[in-house]
Amino acid sequence: MIITLQDVGRRYNREWIFRRLSYTFSAGKKYAILGPNGAGKSTLIKVLTGSLSVSEGNLTYETFAQKQVAVDAVYNHITIAAPYMELIEEFTLSELIDFHFQHKKYLDGFNKESLLSLSYLEDARDKEVKHFSSGMKQRLKLVLACCAQSDIVFLDEPTSNLDAKGESWYQELIDQTIDASRILVVGSNQPKEYAFCDEQVDIQQYKHFK
Repeated sequence: MIITLQDVGRRYNREWIFRRLSYTFSAGKKYAILGPNGAGKSTLIKVLTGSLSVSEGNLTYETFAQKQVAVDAVYNHITIAAPYMELIEEFTLSELIDFHFQHKKYLDGFNKESLLSLSYLEDARDKEVKHFSSGMKQRLKLVLACCAQSDIVFLDEPTSNLDAKGESWYQELIDQTIDASRILVVGSNQPKEYAFCDEQVDIQQYKHFK
């Protein structure tokens, strides 16, 4: 999968969040979208996932077979973990995993049991998600995003609510699930979350335009 942005901008009312952004995201690379809180990292990720439209410019998606993917169909090719993504908290963990994988296939080499083991949540399989700690919920979001088949994985503030042990686990999760066939996009302002990335996009460089 290739994502191409040509002079892309997004604004709310009269305020430009970013503008004149041209960039290409290619399979096999890991990208960090950087900037301070409130700079527009999450807005750019929402544009890249198709949940927000561009205000100007062109955004295109292309498969390995050089076929264009419509913006309203790109959800078939992506997974995402982000603070603004809600979990269905009335479900038990087991029910939520089953529901998620009715819509996505497991990444090769993974199944329900290996996902539970990887996330260290085996003992919580019959527990309602609303009773999870914030760290447990974050691990769950991350494994659902990384362990499902997708061409592009978006992780916004991936270590939020994780302790030092959870941060080390996050690095291991990336190593085990992100290979040369996928694009990884990390939204962050913390080096520990994106130190492994190949390229960086500083959103601040695209904010000073009228």
